[in-house]
Amino acid sequence: MLSSVHEEDSCCLRCRKRFRYVVYFCAFSDSITTKLERALEKVAPLLREIFVDFAPFLSRTLLGSHGQELLIEGLVCMKSSTSVVELVMLLCSQEWQNSIQKNAGLAFIELINEGRLLCHAMKDHIVRVANEAEFILNRQRAEDVHKHAEFESNCTQYAADRKDEEKMCDHLISAAKHRDHVTANQLKQKIVNILTNKHGAWGTVAQSQYHDFWRLDYWEDDLRRRRRFVRNPFGSTHLDVTCKSLQEYGSEEDKVVKTKMVFRSPTVASQAAETELILDADDDTVSLLQEKEMDNLGGPVVLSSPAQLVAPVLVARGTLSITTTEIYFEVDEDDPAFKRVDSKVLAYTEGLHGKWMFSEIRAVFTRRYLLQNTAMEVFMANRTSVMFNFPDQATVKKVVYSLPRVGVGTSYGLPQARWVKTLHHSQISVCSVCPGRTYNDLNQYPVFPWVLTNYDSEELDLTLPGNFRDLSKPVGALNPKRAAFYAERYETWEDDQTPPCHYNSHYSTAANTLHWLVRIEPFTTFFLSANDNKFDHPDRTFSAIARSWRNCQRDTSDVKELIPEFYYLPEMFVNSNDYHLGMREDRTMVCDVDLPAWAKKPEDLVRINRMALESEFVSCQLHQWIDLIFGYKQRGPEAVRALNVFHYLSYEGSVNLDSITDPLLREATEAQIQSFGQTPSQLLIEPHPPRSSAMHLCFLPQSPLMFKDQMQQDVIMVLKFPSNSPVTHVAANTLPHLTIPAVVTVTCSRLFAVNRWHNTVGLRGAPGYSLEQAHHLPIEMDSLVANNTGSNKRQITDLVDQSIQITTHCFVVTADNRYILVCGFWDKSFRVYSSETGKLTQIVFGHWDVVTCLARSESYIGGDCYIVSGSRDATLLLWYWSGRHHIIGDNPNNSDYPAPRAVLTGHDQEVVCVSVCAELGLVISGAKEGPCLVHTITGDLLRALEGPDHYVCPRLITVSSEGHCIIYYERGRFCNFSINGKLLAHMEVNDSTRTILLSSDGHNLVTGGDNGVVEVYQACDFKQLYIYPGCDAGVRAMDLSHDQRTLITGMASGSIVAFNIDFNRWHFEHQNRY
Repeated sequence: MLSSVHEEDSCCLRCRKRFRYVVYFCAFSDSITTKLERALEKVAPLLREIFVDFAPFLSRTLLGSHGQELLIEGLVCMKSSTSVVELVMLLCSQEWQNSIQKNAGLAFIELINEGRLLCHAMKDHIVRVANEAEFILNRQRAEDVHKHAEFESNCTQYAADRKDEEKMCDHLISAAKHRDHVTANQLKQKIVNILTNKHGAWGTVAQSQYHDFWRLDYWEDDLRRRRRFVRNPFGSTHLDVTCKSLQEYGSEEDKVVKTKMVFRSPTVASQAAETELILDADDDTVSLLQEKEMDNLGGPVVLSSPAQLVAPVLVARGTLSITTTEIYFEVDEDDPAFKRVDSKVLAYTEGLHGKWMFSEIRAVFTRRYLLQNTAMEVFMANRTSVMFNFPDQATVKKVVYSLPRVGVGTSYGLPQARWVKTLHHSQISVCSVCPGRTYNDLNQYPVFPWVLTNYDSEELDLTLPGNFRDLSKPVGALNPKRAAFYAERYETWEDDQTPPCHYNSHYSTAANTLHWLVRIEPFTTFFLSANDNKFDHPDRTFSAIARSWRNCQRDTSDVKELIPEFYYLPEMFVNSNDYHLGMREDRTMVCDVDLPAWAKKPEDLVRINRMALESEFVSCQLHQWIDLIFGYKQRGPEAVRALNVFHYLSYEGSVNLDSITDPLLREATEAQIQSFGQTPSQLLIEPHPPRSSAMHLCFLPQSPLMFKDQMQQDVIMVLKFPSNSPVTHVAANTLPHLTIPAVVTVTCSRLFAVNRWHNTVGLRGAPGYSLEQAHHLPIEMDSLVANNTGSNKRQITDLVDQSIQITTHCFVVTADNRYILVCGFWDKSFRVYSSETGKLTQIVFGHWDVVTCLARSESYIGGDCYIVSGSRDATLLLWYWSGRHHIIGDNPNNSDYPAPRAVLTGHDQEVVCVSVCAELGLVISGAKEGPCLVHTITGDLLRALEGPDHYVCPRLITVSSEGHCIIYYERGRFCNFSINGKLLAHMEVNDSTRTILLSSDGHNLVTGGDNGVVEVYQACDFKQLYIYPGCDAGVRAMDLSHDQRTLITGMASGSIVAFNIDFNRWHFEHQNRY
């Protein structure tokens, strides 16, 4: 072993010596070295790096004969060497050659194998990385595509939204232009009317000879009655219109056959399944928020939807837009159906380019249209309404929830939930509460019953049951023979495709409504538009009350009920526009409606009709008529038994128009619904309770049995004030809910008193009314006045103009008794004083001369009302009293300079008296001389009220919501005008009257004057009802308590007298025979 080691060492030693020799030898061979360096100059560094990098491998490869490592130190030191000779010597050495020959094959194979393994591993890794890279790239590519598509979609949606918003803006701008145009024309027409009116600045007496045309205004009172006529710039006598011939009318059978040919009953739905719009707060609030999020375009529009404006004889398509404060409707003038509408009809249609402020909305009701619950009616503060139809119920919900939360209060009308209760004191209020009935859709016009049967007698006795209709039967079943005919028709019904019915016509249709109202605009134009611009044949025209009643009893195709106007609108019976309605077969011309013999004029007919409607006979039966029209006898087996089944297409829920996909079939179905009329929604499935018994009626304030114990004295009490100054103003605001129910009095020396009212618990003779209360005096004198301890809090000390005569017109007391308005001041103002402290709270300027009179309208919940001031400058100003802020004007920040709502002109002299009625929207005023003028609260001069000769100096005016306007002229002359200017009655009395007032129902007039006598008259004809015993002093002022049971008069002697008053007794004594 040792010998082999020594041999190897000696071998290495020899090699080193040889290597040194070669190197030494080369050093002396410059030419060879230079050539090597030149040849290997570029390769040597690479080889040297390879040797160094692969030193571990070469150390295992370059082994000696005994396997020892060779030149490892040379390889390491070679890293820092720059000599090419050493590299050449290494490569040319025997050891290198031997090692290469010995190990190169195995090393190469090993290298190849390692390379293969590494190659496979690298291949797998590369494939895996490539797959992952491809997946990532595909995912990124897909995300890019999605993002690009989303970006394109967002851009498209944004562009579409911007386009829609721009379109909506253009739409709103266009609508605003149309509205401005309409408003400008209205203002221009208003100015022209004011200036060119007979009493205007440019007016002449000759203008009164021209024919004035009038139309029924859309203004509605609290009971939804349209009573007011206004000037009609589109009026005409329609001289170019002819009457239809009999050949133009088809028979009832022809119409029925034609209907059957158009469509059959597969469209019939379950009649019992009534669809109702139920507004669930939670769900619909969410849906509304979602809608707002979708439609929030950054602009003013909150919600926009296609809609139809529903108006009489017109349904106009358009777009309804709702902002945060307003409603807009813009009609689609490019709609072919709209282009076909008669321009005369459009002239009477409001809202085609409409704008309504949220602040003006007073009520919102969902309605039906074509038997579908897809409509909505909005009632406005100006006492008009507008109706829209929408594509579906979901849209209706969204629209309703986009509008302010409003309801119906006493300031406008009556909620539908209270409609039964209102019948107990005024049957006429059915008009305002008929479920779902509306003036905007003539097929759903309010319906009223025939109540009388005697239209032939010279005298009508309302105590005879035979003069009244049986309200338990429909009109078609009143005649036994005709009832048998209808029953047989139902029992022998042969058409299996449609359900059986008793009547092929309906008691309330658009044609019926136009038939009744053909003499008054705009219904005349509507009638002509619906009848090919022709009047009815004279024998078919509404020409006589008695004839119409007979037709409803004999004609098998005529089962018409009445409309509300029969009970409040006498103008509908007069052909005031001189239409040529033709000649009947009996050679009589058709002009005014022929009245019953017991009615001398249309006003008598309306008044007696209403008295009959409110009579005990009708009141005790009315619930049965309600059962037929609105209740359990409307449909089902009870309707069959009552002979009260109409065509199935007149009932709610009978057809679902959305399920009809065929446009022609749907159009035909809609036309038939329009033709057959629409039965009201069914409210009751049980019998309606009858009116209270007569035993209970004795405790109701308007019962004729209430005066059965009439042992009370006329005078309740006399209250004498210490001042002895004449009491010139009395205001009895005695409602129990007031903080201080009181009778406020003002004397001629402007000393006022707030006299507490005690008689607010119960009614005399009613349950709960004790003897202690019966003996209690109703009025307690103001303690500050009685004790004379705080007269400074009750004295108005501001100086008035010396020429002003202090009268009842100089004062107004607010409805809550807290403020007194006084006029007549030298600075041309009127002022507001607190009744609690006597302090001045507001000074109001507006006139150019001294204010001579004030008047207040009726006040509603909240105390808001109108104040009218008249002046020596011959003008009147209409102001708004805010019950919330207790100031003139509705802006507390500008109470020093309030602006009037309207300026009323037309008088030539000092205004001396005025009255205002907010419910009718009218201001009636009188000057020192000349006729009284009627203005609207918007400033339009409607007409002059001219009495007989010598009735030229009006001094007192009072107007009731029922339409009576009583004017007192100098020298004891009275006139009663209707609100439409007709002189109804006049009289003269032998007293210098100082004060007048009307009862709350407008039926009774109370007067008092210098003779000290209080007299009660029937307002319609001035028939005297009662005379109270004379007092020891003249009557200067008077007012009635809230229950209409106590009359408080202010006397010239400085006292007030409280009288018992019972209008019901006098009303009952005079109402039974006409």
